Amino acid sequence: MKKTTQLKELISADEILVMPGAYDCLSAIMIQNAGFKAVQMSGYGFAACLLGQPDCGLLTFTEVLNHTRNIVRAVDIPVMADGDTGYGNVVNVVRTVQEFEEAGCAGVNLEDQVWPKRCGHMSGKEVIPMDEMVAKIRAAAWARKDQDFVINARTDARQKYGPEEVVRRAKAYWEAGADLIFLEAPQSQEELSYYASQLVPLGIRISANMLDGGRTPLSTFKELEALGYSRCSVPVMPTYAAAMGLKKALEKMMEDGHNQNLDDLIIPFSDFNKLIGLPEIRDLEERFLTDSAIEQKYGSKEQLEIERNQGH
Repeated sequence: MKKTTQLKELISADEILVMPGAYDCLSAIMIQNAGFKAVQMSGYGFAACLLGQPDCGLLTFTEVLNHTRNIVRAVDIPVMADGDTGYGNVVNVVRTVQEFEEAGCAGVNLEDQVWPKRCGHMSGKEVIPMDEMVAKIRAAAWARKDQDFVINARTDARQKYGPEEVVRRAKAYWEAGADLIFLEAPQSQEELSYYASQLVPLGIRISANMLDGGRTPLSTFKELEALGYSRCSVPVMPTYAAAMGLKKALEKMMEDGHNQNLDDLIIPFSDFNKLIGLPEIRDLEERFLTDSAIEQKYGSKEQLEIERNQGH
């Protein structure tokens, strides 16, 4: 089954689709290995990973596209791109959608912020007029070659205009051709329920965003599912978890003066090599290298097998 079709079916299922946010290939692989069915690209994580800076519209489209393309290749589950605002007007949106689709993504987020945008839970956001965003969604739906490619229309109107404007825009974006409506930064459990009550009975599929330390109170995935949400992204937790793990290991190494007692803080060498696919490299070598080349590299085929099993 195509990845686009997989993602669309997961969003349409009765069970809520939980999509953790990947910031690089390694985090995407670990999301897949943990058992999640799809990966959300995290623009917030990309900015931190690639630039060491906050999510304030500093990344270019080319940077995001190239990073996303590598992540798509690294996993076997559907990947939803973070297309920010589409990087311009309707013409730019067309290219954005087409490039992400050609890169192998199963869908894309497009938001109604003014460029340069910023993280949806930061203050100081601005949004474009609703009609301008409707045109962008229409252009996005027209641009995709595969009709199962998911257009996830995000509205950031809550902060400046309130919940009623969020509902008004959600309905308009759905009518324009979006497959999913991303309601960014509700500020209470009551708002989460309000959006569901206004949109789900109309057949509109909606998405929540559970951001650690953000403006929205954290709900369980089952609670969101019970309200009628089709999808929940968890965009920054993997980034924060990786940063905390690295912080603890580095501080301990600095304090101890060596790296001999980090077993409870790090993945072992052999396990990590297996995680990132070293055994598959060995398989390719065994399949295509000549016997003499294998002997030169490993001493014998038997030793190659030992190295494969040990993850060295």
